[in-house]
Amino acid sequence: MSPRRWLLADQLGPHFLDDPDQPVLLVEARELFRRRPLHRQKAHLILSALRHRAAELGDRALLLRTGTFREALAQVGGPVEVCHPHSRAAMRFVRSVPGLAVLPARGFVTGQADFAAWADGRRGPLRMVDFYRYALRHHGVLTAPAGDPAPRRRPRPASAASPVPAPPPVVEDEIDAQVRRDLDRWAADGVRFVGRDGPRRFPATHAEAQARLAHFLRYRLPEYDRYAEVMSAQDPLLAHSGLSSSFNLGLLDAEPAVRAAERAWRDGLAPRSAVERFLRGLLGWREFLWQLYWYVEPRRPGAGWPAATEPLPQWFADLDADAVEARCLADVLAAVRDHAFTHHVPRLLVLGNYALQRGWRPAELVDWFQRVFVDGTDWVMNATVLGMSHDADLSHVETRPYAVDGTDIDEISDYCLGCRYSPERALGDLACPYTGGFETFLHRNRARLADDPRLAAELLRRDDPEHREAVLAQEEKRGSTPP
Repeated sequence: MSPRRWLLADQLGPHFLDDPDQPVLLVEARELFRRRPLHRQKAHLILSALRHRAAELGDRALLLRTGTFREALAQVGGPVEVCHPHSRAAMRFVRSVPGLAVLPARGFVTGQADFAAWADGRRGPLRMVDFYRYALRHHGVLTAPAGDPAPRRRPRPASAASPVPAPPPVVEDEIDAQVRRDLDRWAADGVRFVGRDGPRRFPATHAEAQARLAHFLRYRLPEYDRYAEVMSAQDPLLAHSGLSSSFNLGLLDAEPAVRAAERAWRDGLAPRSAVERFLRGLLGWREFLWQLYWYVEPRRPGAGWPAATEPLPQWFADLDADAVEARCLADVLAAVRDHAFTHHVPRLLVLGNYALQRGWRPAELVDWFQRVFVDGTDWVMNATVLGMSHDADLSHVETRPYAVDGTDIDEISDYCLGCRYSPERALGDLACPYTGGFETFLHRNRARLADDPRLAAELLRRDDPEHREAVLAQEEKRGSTPP
């Protein structure tokens, strides 16, 4: 008897199946939604993707709706197999089930054995940039010499939004309508969600994801290097693909996407600089975080900054953007509340930066990012928040924390133009909370920052005793209230 392939909720693309006739198991485990409050739109996307996959597979699929995974597996007769899960908790569970075969991981370009061989051969710390160079060579990507000019200077987004058409819309169907009715009933029964409900904005099927990827490669990728590192209230997506949830649900396979982006450059449809930047994220950053998650023994989150002991305030945890006056934070928090998504720059420089400055507990921030972002996963958010935002993972991901003041946010965004605060000011009624918060972060962590050239120089420049004490007193008074 052919074993039944259990497709987890992040393994929903065709590359997680080998045999066109193999029976499939899909499970909706309600306990996962009860355990902690997910964003309403994230919960909707997960259920919609599971149910759409079941509908695609027809009689081959057994879709079980149970309280737990163990209850579902107890109802399945015959052998079951599953591809390598994407979290340590899931891996512990599948290994605890007698007779459940675990297959190698899928959806990533570099194999775990290849990464281990590369990592074991390193003499210094593991760095993403070094892994990316290795991945390009190992997989033969972009092997021809560069023929493009230097990357274009990024524009100030206040001058214009990205000149690209919107991605193809997602059209909800009866499956989505039933998901919404079920979630309404769950909420009435006591399952708690955060964020606002709304039309599904992200792909729930392989076909929808492929359409979005094709649109990105044709229209957005050519402009990606210009707009990848800026933020705009006018156009939150800019030239980004918005496909992270599609990759993390397993609707898209990374290897064909990498080759398609490379082909766009070879066919003259996108400059190499844009393709390089996109591949640094897909073939470099994403692959590195996945591999590092399994290669490095986990540590307790929060082992980084000594002062990071404050709990997340309720207004932040509940996505209360209306309580915030600082325009950048209000806009980004509203985007999370209303869409469960922002691209990586607001996540790092607006959300993570603010939390770092105020010493919020990294473990709570990791959990928040996982729950409220439609693409939030354990293996991504642990490394991103701890490694990039908080520099708390032995500097595997970044060599410094993402700590900046209001002038840096002003340089790469249009937020400060309509804000009541002044990005240059650290003191007074018009003081930018990011500028005052940045100086407070510097002073409270001065011993640890001594070896960071950039931040040590900033500390020296701002180290007037009278000014320092005034800023510290001001930020202490501000506390955890919305800025």
